[in-house]
Amino acid sequence: MSTVKATRPLGPPSRLHRRIKPVKIASFTALLLTTFLMLLPLFFMVSTSLKSKREMLRFPPTFLPESWAWSNYTDIFDTLQFGTLYKNSLIIAGFSVFGTLLSSALVAYGFARYRGRGNSFWFILLLSTMMLPYPAIMIPQFVLFSQMQWIDTFLPLIVPAFFGSAYNIFLLRQFFSTLPEELFDAGRIDGCGELRMWRTIALPLSAPALATVAIFAFIYSWNDLLTPVLYLSSSDKFTLPVGMASLTSSRFRIPPWHLLMVASVLAMVPIVTLFAIAQKQFVEGIVLTGIK
Repeated sequence: MSTVKATRPLGPPSRLHRRIKPVKIASFTALLLTTFLMLLPLFFMVSTSLKSKREMLRFPPTFLPESWAWSNYTDIFDTLQFGTLYKNSLIIAGFSVFGTLLSSALVAYGFARYRGRGNSFWFILLLSTMMLPYPAIMIPQFVLFSQMQWIDTFLPLIVPAFFGSAYNIFLLRQFFSTLPEELFDAGRIDGCGELRMWRTIALPLSAPALATVAIFAFIYSWNDLLTPVLYLSSSDKFTLPVGMASLTSSRFRIPPWHLLMVASVLAMVPIVTLFAIAQKQFVEGIVLTGIK
């Protein structure tokens, strides 16, 4: 019995093949152009951070520094209490990430695993809070924290994270809903309580979603400027965004933009490091939770 083997026909490429190739080239060129445009501000930020003050004010601006002023990266510590600002931001962001993960994962697990009466109503009510702008609750929250004597402490910046976030609860709830029910049935047969199943079954299987929420929470807390300005008044408790904003204040006759760029480059380091460590889980979490 003879066999028929499918082979690619020899000769010139088909019309379809000739039409696809220019499309691929155009797509690749568009991607390169988009990548270049997106990296251009980052390049100018790093380039400006290495220019002298005189060169920074020159017009038209130079593309690369004529003399590389590496001393800018030490001058920022003399101009600002940069180490203190960095430490304060890390403390606040670290506790905020922990509080967000703990509270959001607990609430999301309840919404995902239990089908009680009114479950959908409470979940929709929770999601509706995302439409509430922060300025609407800013004054009542300030009065509350003022009555509790939390002003000029880190508590107003940390404690709200332990009450969850509607957006993060939604993301984790979507992921917990995909876990097979058989795993939890097996846990119940083994005598596990609900909290133990949450800790030993749900959380270990949810690393991608938890990494996504952790990165979002860290970036939000790290870049937050409004809340520290509201609640902090002592300079030794300021965070990095507050310190960077002070470089554009009237204290300087001409704002030291080169030092501001130095601070911006150093402020990016934790975010880039966190993303590099959790990149695989972050991308997987984006796919699994359907974030768009």
